Amino acid sequence: MDHGATTRVQEHIGDPLSESPPLDRDDLEEIFADIQGDLRYDHELNGCLNCGICTATCPAAHYYDFSPREIVQLLWTENLEGIYDAMQEKIWACAQCYTCAARCPFGNSPGGLVMLMREVAIKHSMDSAKNVLRPFSRVMLKLISTGNQLAPDMINPDHFADWGPNISKIDAPLKLLRKAIPMPTLNTTATAWEVNLKTSVELYTIWEMTGVLDQLEGIDENLFDVITDIMDEKREDWEDFLDEQEDEDDDED
Repeated sequence: MDHGATTRVQEHIGDPLSESPPLDRDDLEEIFADIQGDLRYDHELNGCLNCGICTATCPAAHYYDFSPREIVQLLWTENLEGIYDAMQEKIWACAQCYTCAARCPFGNSPGGLVMLMREVAIKHSMDSAKNVLRPFSRVMLKLISTGNQLAPDMINPDHFADWGPNISKIDAPLKLLRKAIPMPTLNTTATAWEVNLKTSVELYTIWEMTGVLDQLEGIDENLFDVITDIMDEKREDWEDFLDEQEDEDDDED
């Protein structure tokens, strides 16, 4: 976003520099308030010398239009328009390696701040969040609907052809390798960290109470519909199980 052409002086910190901000100021303030209101914010942002050590050591900065220092400066000066602009693309370039946090003389964590901005982007259903998360819909479906992630032997060229040729590098004879390891890992498509019915229902309640499902609906409505259908079915199964247990107890009495 080019602010160089404008001559308008900021009346207060965070006042947009362009004559046509991307959103109304109230919306920009709401987005920043969600970032600043997180309990982690004050821990991740302590000040900034503008020394650039974070950017100099950032792997992503060498390959993308991304600068940890810019992120810190935008938040430190409360540049609302700049913050919103960074949330459209730049924050998604961070690899979350936290080299910046290890090197910052002020103890800042630009990577941690990026994480907060990403979460707020999801909360506000920004297009940038939708585009980034779309390829992971299958992982999200399994994680939220079953309570666990992909089993290792589900990651193979046949199932993830869209990941490109590099997927072949992680394909391995897992069954053969496990026979050579004197320890039952159980991480297969057959077991896949099985979650019992009661735990699944409890997890669904957590997803609902913490707002995860609301955010999912804003990011991918189709995926939300599929997951809620699965949840409804399992809840019915759980209720049926409880009824059966109650009937058995009555018969014993």
